[in-house]
Amino acid sequence: MEGGSDYNTVPQGPIDKTKVLEVKPFRSLYPVLPSSPEGPAFVCAPPYGPFPAGFSPFYPFIAPQNGPDLSQNNHSNQAHTPPASFAAPIRVPNSQGSGSRQKKAKKSSVSDLVASGSKDFAVGISSYERDEGNTQVVNSVLIRFDALRRRLSQIEDAKESPAGIIKRADLKAGNILLTKGVRTNMRKRVGAVPGVEIGDIFFFRMELCVIGLHSQSMAGIDYMISRGDLEEEPVALSIVSSGGYDDDAEDSDILVYTGQGGNANKKDKQSSDQKLERGNLALERSLRRGNEVRVIRGMKDAISPNSKVYVYDGLYRIQESWMEKGKSGCNMFKYKLVRMPGQPGAFSVWKLIQKWKDGLSSRVGLILPDLTSGAESTPVSLVNDVDDEKGPAYFTYFPRVKYTKSFRLTEPSFGCNCRSACLPGNPNCSCMQKNGGDFPYTANGILVSRKPMIYECGPSCPCTSSCKNRVSQTGLRVHLEVFKTKDKGWALRTWDPIRAGTFICEYAGEVVDKVKSRQDGEEGENDDYVFDTTRVYDSFKWNYEPGLIDEDDCNNSTEEYDIPFPLIISSKNGGNVARFMNHSCSPNVFWQPVMFEQNNETFVHIAFFAMRHIPPMTELAYDYGIARSDEDSHRKMGDSSPPQPCQVAIHPWWS
Repeated sequence: MEGGSDYNTVPQGPIDKTKVLEVKPFRSLYPVLPSSPEGPAFVCAPPYGPFPAGFSPFYPFIAPQNGPDLSQNNHSNQAHTPPASFAAPIRVPNSQGSGSRQKKAKKSSVSDLVASGSKDFAVGISSYERDEGNTQVVNSVLIRFDALRRRLSQIEDAKESPAGIIKRADLKAGNILLTKGVRTNMRKRVGAVPGVEIGDIFFFRMELCVIGLHSQSMAGIDYMISRGDLEEEPVALSIVSSGGYDDDAEDSDILVYTGQGGNANKKDKQSSDQKLERGNLALERSLRRGNEVRVIRGMKDAISPNSKVYVYDGLYRIQESWMEKGKSGCNMFKYKLVRMPGQPGAFSVWKLIQKWKDGLSSRVGLILPDLTSGAESTPVSLVNDVDDEKGPAYFTYFPRVKYTKSFRLTEPSFGCNCRSACLPGNPNCSCMQKNGGDFPYTANGILVSRKPMIYECGPSCPCTSSCKNRVSQTGLRVHLEVFKTKDKGWALRTWDPIRAGTFICEYAGEVVDKVKSRQDGEEGENDDYVFDTTRVYDSFKWNYEPGLIDEDDCNNSTEEYDIPFPLIISSKNGGNVARFMNHSCSPNVFWQPVMFEQNNETFVHIAFFAMRHIPPMTELAYDYGIARSDEDSHRKMGDSSPPQPCQVAIHPWWS
């Protein structure tokens, strides 16, 4: 600029762009703070305090001058004080909500979503919820992911794909949700993740990504770059141990983890020495810092051996590292991680259950190894480790519902004419056409969506017994246990991890007349052994959102049930394991009417499916509903909403 000009003024008139302007850097300017009558006043405080009330320090002033302190990152299970060997502070979240399933003070767009389902799905996830999750947000994202994945699987199953093509509906569903911002816990953090509990299970790596537990869809080590005193360096956040490398993962509290790289797990590539870079370097730096690392263990699915299930096993610290020759003959990094004390068991529960199955350890409190006496292909154990009661009141066990009289539809309906297994989209298959042309289940037998009625092939259909439209007729596939509770009598829980949409059992018993049931008192308030379709059940959203894959809303059928006649089933004198399922206002199981023909007569069955992923040793419960008379009397008192008899949440056995 010309001599005598003020360097901090903007020149007037035409500007000669051939001249070089002398500009002062931004750091020489004073900050301009927005003034808002609603916002908090600007706070001036020394970097390390003291701080006024209500003011929290921010990075890099999150620790005292004599060393960093990560004790703000308190977890619901136990607060840990880091060792003095930390070299530099790590940016960590505020202690609020880290690890504990609690509601945020700030209202969220899906704050009314509960683990059992919701009145409706939120259109999206707010920016706050993307960074900071909680139980409701995490469950909402997982439900939406799996609903979309099931629909994409249904679409892929209907296509004729070339041989060798691997269908990955999980990757497609994850990419869609990530692109549309339906995710949470995007802000990377050291330690526990809000809304995720130890023992939670997942069946797809993309589920870990959309909830922020592990952001790498393929890599086993997740890390972030931390700004230290002198330079930036990686810090390990989480690892997934799923058998791809030579890990020593049999101990419940110690994990020897193999570093990444070197093509050690790729059969089609030449192995090489691993390098101290990326995730390996992050683990090495975390060893020096002593920060906590989340551990997710991957294991074979007991129900689907070709699949894996991932369990969040809590927080570990890296105790030591070394390099050794692997099976490939190349050098590999090894890291010994030790589980932090005071945390509830997760992987240890899986190990104990496996010993029960293998007969290596007896079940404490075992009364009967199989209360079904062989009526089910999978035994159901009877256990009481609470008191001296030897079992529930006597009843006759039978696995299917019994109709005492024929319940015919107004117009008789017949099965299909398929001579082999029914195929989705077959216009000549009457069972498929009743289901709207779609197969109601995925190829591995998972329910795709709730419908007013699901039509299965029955004994009258000539299709083969391997037809996958007979899911509810296959009997128990999940290993269940009837056990005595401390305050709710007898209950039902699972030994196996159960995927959302998995068929569990049907409600077996004797179909009774509604008028007769009232006369006999079988529908009384004290009778826990009656299932009545005329009761009022809390509605919830479980199906996918058509807008996520640009489908019309008309493709999303209603989730309201349509049963042709009032169906009341009494299991007081005889029934199956369903009679032991307790009520919960936050259930993990829901019922679905299923219809099929036998001897040209139509029968309706009540099938139970998993509402969400259920970890082992978790109690199974569903919504009993409210009797119409109770609802009417309640509304006469001026309350338009149905009464809530309880607020019982379903927690894992080890919590």
